[in-house]
Amino acid sequence: MIYSSTPSSKAKQAIADVSHIPFWLDDPAKPNPEPPLTQNSSTDLLIIGAGYTGLWTALLAKEADPNRDILILEAGESAIGASGRNGGFMDASITHGFVNGQARWPHEIQTLHALGVKNLAEIETTLARYNIECDHQRTGDIDLATEAHMLADFHKTIALAQQYGIKFQFLDRDQLQSIVKSPLFLGGIKSAEAAIVNPAQLAWGLRKACLDLGVRLYEQTPVTKLIEENDKVIAHTPHAKVRANKVALATNAFPPLLKRISHYVVPVYDYVLTTEPLTVAQRDSIGWHGREGLSDASNQFHYFRTTADGRILWGGFDAIYYWNNGFGSHLENRPASFALLADHFFQAFPALEGLRFTHAWGGAIDTCSRFSPFWGSAHRGKTAYAMGYTGLGVGATRFGAQVILDILDNRKTERTELEMVRTKPLPFPPEPLRSIGINLSRWSLARADNHGGEENLWLKLMDRMGLGFDS
Repeated sequence: MIYSSTPSSKAKQAIADVSHIPFWLDDPAKPNPEPPLTQNSSTDLLIIGAGYTGLWTALLAKEADPNRDILILEAGESAIGASGRNGGFMDASITHGFVNGQARWPHEIQTLHALGVKNLAEIETTLARYNIECDHQRTGDIDLATEAHMLADFHKTIALAQQYGIKFQFLDRDQLQSIVKSPLFLGGIKSAEAAIVNPAQLAWGLRKACLDLGVRLYEQTPVTKLIEENDKVIAHTPHAKVRANKVALATNAFPPLLKRISHYVVPVYDYVLTTEPLTVAQRDSIGWHGREGLSDASNQFHYFRTTADGRILWGGFDAIYYWNNGFGSHLENRPASFALLADHFFQAFPALEGLRFTHAWGGAIDTCSRFSPFWGSAHRGKTAYAMGYTGLGVGATRFGAQVILDILDNRKTERTELEMVRTKPLPFPPEPLRSIGINLSRWSLARADNHGGEENLWLKLMDRMGLGFDS
């Protein structure tokens, strides 16, 4: 592995004064929260969670039927979870990338790819229709090779994708260095079907669109339990109850209200830095004026992009699972991960030595063993959910919301006929086997990065079983 395992003193100094508020949420344009629910209510459709999945579900449902009464309950504030903490990469893929999708659903990958491309286009149409300003840039994204064997993998991916009429562009070292200058990057593979956004502004824009259409939103209102009662589902909150005809669960990595979901999803913590704005000279030293979304192709990978005010966001590498699905704000600040990220940043961009970081934060990703969303229902079809986006949900959550509504409205569509939609990932085992398996996978992935990508017997077994661990 080319990246260091021990942070340097200069890396620690560069993060000495960071704010631990996520950069995207540290914004004076952040909307004031809606008041909590204090009186009992009833609704046609109750949505639990005001992140991307919940907001897209509300917006799509209201657009389809303006007379449908829709109520959203949010435990904190809109976008406070993964929707306001991610890197802002909005990919067309709904399968966590072409390679993962083709490996799991080879006979559906053309359809899945087409649905993803259509979904991305419809997101962009929605942004225009509601005048949602979220720094949307259709720049494409590039996976970067830091070792020679990755270049060979890129060529294999391009050849495989061509069999399905899907296009990727190979970039040799000179072509890549004309885009972004770094001594570490040997080449790349580019997809044009991707964009970057300001993720919090996207969520806040969807929130405003929902409110303008008459969706009711109550924030600071956690749901403590769901009870089926006759033909309704009753949501209990600290101060009131909601009687709903239908319920959409959109809680992502938060502890699930349905115990069955906890078998399939684990919260994995990802950590992120943003720099201070670069000077003109600093930017010229690395190029990268096109704002492409970038990530390296290691198992323990970094993702990085620029912001509207000229910063660099740099995240990833560590993907930390805490015992027994550990979850909470106390896990969002991990100095060891921040220092290691800073050190890796200066390895990738030595010309930027001396640059300081202004924000450092963490957040939980809802990881499942197939790395892509899955769906299910409860309460005899009155409740539906989508979970398991595994870090690529900015675009895929809209597709997830469409499937939730298909399930709740008992519609047979092209989406609901997909094997991807009809099946679930293999479950994670209970503790202590869960922690043992995940940490063995993390160790094995790091080992593969250190040995030219060569997988050990554990990773080969996981591949054969269709299991895995990713962020």
